[in-house]
Amino acid sequence: MSKPFDQADTLAINTIRMLAVDATRQASSGHPGMPMGMAPAAHVLWTRHLKHSPSNPHWFNRDRFVLSAGHGSMLLYALLHLHGYNLSLEDLKNFRQWGSKTPGHPEYGHTEGVETTTGPLGQGIATATGFAMGERIMAARFGDELVSHKTWVIASDGDVQEGVSHEAGSLAGHLKLANLKVIYDDNHISIEGDTNLAFSEDVLKRYEAYGWHTLRVADANDLEALDRALAEAAVETKRPSIIAVRSHIGYGSPLQDNAKAHGSALPPEDIKKTKDFFKWPQEPTFYIPEEAKKRCLESVEKGRKAEADWNAQRDAYAKGNPDKFKQFEQALAKELPADLEQRLPTFPPDEKGLATRQSSGKTLNAIAKEVPFFYGGSADLAGSNDTLIEKGGDFEADHYLGRIFHFGIREHGMAAALNGMALHGGVIPFGGTFLMFNDYMKPAYRLAHLMGVQSIFVFTHDSIGQGEDGPTHQPVETLAAMRATPNGCVIRPGDSGEVPYAWLAALKRKNGPTALVLSRQAVPTFDRTKFAPASGTLKGAYILSEAKGGSPKVILIGTGSEVQLCVKAQELLEKEGIAARVVSFPSWELFAAQPTFYQDEVLPPPVHARVVVEAATSFGWHRWAGPHGKFVTLERFGASAPGGVAMKNLGFTVENLVKAAKESLKET
Repeated sequence: MSKPFDQADTLAINTIRMLAVDATRQASSGHPGMPMGMAPAAHVLWTRHLKHSPSNPHWFNRDRFVLSAGHGSMLLYALLHLHGYNLSLEDLKNFRQWGSKTPGHPEYGHTEGVETTTGPLGQGIATATGFAMGERIMAARFGDELVSHKTWVIASDGDVQEGVSHEAGSLAGHLKLANLKVIYDDNHISIEGDTNLAFSEDVLKRYEAYGWHTLRVADANDLEALDRALAEAAVETKRPSIIAVRSHIGYGSPLQDNAKAHGSALPPEDIKKTKDFFKWPQEPTFYIPEEAKKRCLESVEKGRKAEADWNAQRDAYAKGNPDKFKQFEQALAKELPADLEQRLPTFPPDEKGLATRQSSGKTLNAIAKEVPFFYGGSADLAGSNDTLIEKGGDFEADHYLGRIFHFGIREHGMAAALNGMALHGGVIPFGGTFLMFNDYMKPAYRLAHLMGVQSIFVFTHDSIGQGEDGPTHQPVETLAAMRATPNGCVIRPGDSGEVPYAWLAALKRKNGPTALVLSRQAVPTFDRTKFAPASGTLKGAYILSEAKGGSPKVILIGTGSEVQLCVKAQELLEKEGIAARVVSFPSWELFAAQPTFYQDEVLPPPVHARVVVEAATSFGWHRWAGPHGKFVTLERFGASAPGGVAMKNLGFTVENLVKAAKESLKET
């Protein structure tokens, strides 16, 4: 039976509240209301149920805590400081200031103890599904004695309203992720006022329909009821759990239950009344009673003991299972076989060739044989994306050894889950869909870049070559938007030979996501005895075919299925005495990372005549085309027709490429 709550607990809870009040007032910015309402639930969780070690925030077998309601970031920052993490009182005073460790929303990699970036609502609760999947994968592979932890989430009304939470909640219930525990801040308030303005569903009934274990706490200030509910959720082993906690935004202030407490600091006169309500000293600000700090710091020793106990179990496991423990360490380090490149498939020359989605399928299966922590699937498009791992088995409830994810028609939930698994560690995850549906997953896709996590996105059906499905399924602007996203790496291979190197680049890129952009239609496989080695893909762009008989007068630049047009245009131009170089340019980002001398070798500055061909908008290509560059691109939406017909009628022909080359030459 838990020990009774006492004055130290009350002081700690009110300290969290007052730190949020003082920090948002000092910054003249922030959201004090949510921390004031949820401080009791957070305190009970962090002191009694969360397995964590403040002295080692990266301890692998810790529970993960996700503040999905990221606008209430001062709740998390107060907890981190009070429990002895590397976050000083000065850091709290610098809330939302330039360069501080306490930005407006929690940011992964910026503040120690923050497990994931939670800004856009719904992302935290959806990413947590990926955390839970990652834990189950590792536990299935190595046993509960080595891997056994939970993911706890505090989510808001906004989180459960956002569509991605529906996708993730449905998936988590289907997979019976019992290690996922959500505390729902049911405060009935959003920015515009009472949630009844737009939201009247029974959230717990919805989650019950998803297959979740549901609980309710009627009063967020009832510590005993919170403790009982958290304990019940903690021991639930069949289903994920959600606890609806009826709280009051801005509790104890004159703005309690008022939307004004959501998005701005309390006015000075209201702060005075709030501190009077809690019998709190008006000065100094950021006051922390010694008794409150002492209660929270009990987590340090408790965490050290939990970690030490696990370390002993780990050492015993390593001694009794040396081979398996080595695999465990390799998974955590994402250690790839040294000779992985040599084990990847090669593709013989073939004028007809394969769709790059097909060569990707063959490549990822070769990788799966060599990299046991490589897992993936698709948003109900495995046959179209070629993302099935042969004999990998389905990842399903009660069979977490399966390596094939079935995300269902949930692109956004899929992307968030990939991020969660990548953050959890021990897994390199990939997920597939059509390139057009990148828009459906954009918030999570963007967060993968912001956090710098190794999520691999497989996008097929990459152009108007998609054909008869028409413009709704033919992306023209999507590549430009993806390439504009910082810290990304977009790779659009030009033939099957480039595909294994695209995958290799993605596997080696541990500090950011990679998007592999693949064709639906077959493209020729180049004869690498006549053309440059496909390993040039790793540099982003390379000279595929050099101009014959001297320096090039014009450079033909292509990506994906359009590279073949460059090769054919080169032949026609050279018959007319025009020396042309063909550059395959699968990745802007990989090329931009190369030294200047290499970039100048591939695209010599004196050669101003250049033509870019890509079945997408020209937006962004001017950087590489130069001032006299011409474009065989698409500045309109596509059309419904057989792929070849659509390509031809929309201008993607050798003749148009030759014409553009001559026009570029005239201007130089």
